[in-house]
Amino acid sequence: MPGPRFDVITLFPDQFPNLVEMGVVGRAFKKQLFELNCWNPRDFTDDPHRTVDDRPYGGGPGMVMLAEPLVRCVKAIRDVRGDNAPVIFLTPHGPLLKQADIRGLSDQGQGVIFLCGRYEGVDQRFIDDYVDQTYCLGDFVLSGGELAVACFVDAWVRLLPDVLNHALSATQDSFESGLLDCPHYTRPEVFENKAVPDVLLSGNHAKIESWRFDQAKAYTKRYRPELLDQTDKSVKKA
Repeated sequence: MPGPRFDVITLFPDQFPNLVEMGVVGRAFKKQLFELNCWNPRDFTDDPHRTVDDRPYGGGPGMVMLAEPLVRCVKAIRDVRGDNAPVIFLTPHGPLLKQADIRGLSDQGQGVIFLCGRYEGVDQRFIDDYVDQTYCLGDFVLSGGELAVACFVDAWVRLLPDVLNHALSATQDSFESGLLDCPHYTRPEVFENKAVPDVLLSGNHAKIESWRFDQAKAYTKRYRPELLDQTDKSVKKA
């Protein structure tokens, strides 16, 4: 089965080459474990200025991305893809993106079409009729959706088979079990008078796993206590 295909609608396609040139994502791209294509809405305009935005009705600051070039772009992508891959829009209006969302999409295999917003926003009529799912990275604002989409693709690609050096690496990441990851240590055994916990040097794998689980719960309680509440609710429902 071929890897997922990501089609990115963006006014700034030059922001994406670095994503597929470095690190685990770059290695996965070179192995052709996924495909990434950028589409510029300006290529789907008719006027000499290749206009993709206009002033908002009702007045106010900023510009709004036009619906028509985006619709033409999505239709062209679907013609090339030959499927009904969902259109995903990263926006403050979406629910908070979670690891479970990315894993769920990854399990479907086909990939998605990403829309990178710019300016003051996107014509709501395009969002209503062509966007299948919205997500938000957090309670902050970016100049455009390119960085958010790059984060999304990175998180997705590392879940693919044969991307990470160890098959269990992704399954033990933060959020996979509903908890943050436990603390990790490496050489030397003592650094600035701080020693590696004895249990990690014991060779007793059962005790090590128990310690790591306890530490993960403690870290989650300290730094992200709301995750524990969500985990407890999921257990009760089950």
